[in-house]
Amino acid sequence: MKLRKEFVKEIILSVIGILITIVFLFPLLIIFFSSFKSEAEIFSQTTTLLPQTIDFSSYTDQFKNGNILKSFLNSFIIAIFSTMLSLILSIPCAYGIARFKIPFKKSILLVFLMTQLLPTSLILTPLFIMFTKLKIINSYIGPIIATATISIPFTILIMRTIFIRMPKELEEAGKIDGCNPLQIFIKIFLPISKPGLITAASFSFIMAWNDLIFSMTFNNKENLRPMTAGIYHFITTYGTQWNRIMAYSVLLVLPVVIIFVLLQKYIVGGILEGSVKG
Repeated sequence: MKLRKEFVKEIILSVIGILITIVFLFPLLIIFFSSFKSEAEIFSQTTTLLPQTIDFSSYTDQFKNGNILKSFLNSFIIAIFSTMLSLILSIPCAYGIARFKIPFKKSILLVFLMTQLLPTSLILTPLFIMFTKLKIINSYIGPIIATATISIPFTILIMRTIFIRMPKELEEAGKIDGCNPLQIFIKIFLPISKPGLITAASFSFIMAWNDLIFSMTFNNKENLRPMTAGIYHFITTYGTQWNRIMAYSVLLVLPVVIIFVLLQKYIVGGILEGSVKG
């Protein structure tokens, strides 16, 4: 009887999980299928989910002028260097907060939490003034620094919890082997925290990849703007090319999907490790 109840419970939970997944994926399915429709079919009075005739012109047109390749390269450069900057600054900070006695530690963590609640538009003006004085407007440097400031607090909070959970015996073993604190951090703690590092790097990359407001604010030059800004090319005074917008959106989210598919095991493990209260 008990096994039967557990079996029924698993079925119910599985059905609920499938329904929730369908609800979240449904908008993405509409975008994907609409990218293969012609404009006439999208604006037809009869609405269909699947395209009646598969049309690849929305995808082939993206590569005719070569702008999408340049935009992809811009997004990749900004995301990669923003991720590197975020990890270089936040991981040692998280390790120090987790493993050493620091005055006002709770206040520091509260500040990191508060920065996650602030709207992005609030810091645009001070950053613009600062970057103008530093003469890094219309360069990759501005968006890289700006997007890194968004992901750094998240990375610190995730990695701090992971470092706290590691047993103190690891440090003692490292000291016995003659390692100094820096060597203990690099040779012992970093390799063990691999799932957390991959999780932090993945989310930092995605935050930078999805950025629009920073790149549009700090870059006035068209050849420096990322893929997220390119979607406006299909919105003109003569109308909106929805099928091309859908195809462009599919290409835009494709790297994010690939990251989650390839690193799913590490990302889930890192989230679970970093979600435990420390």
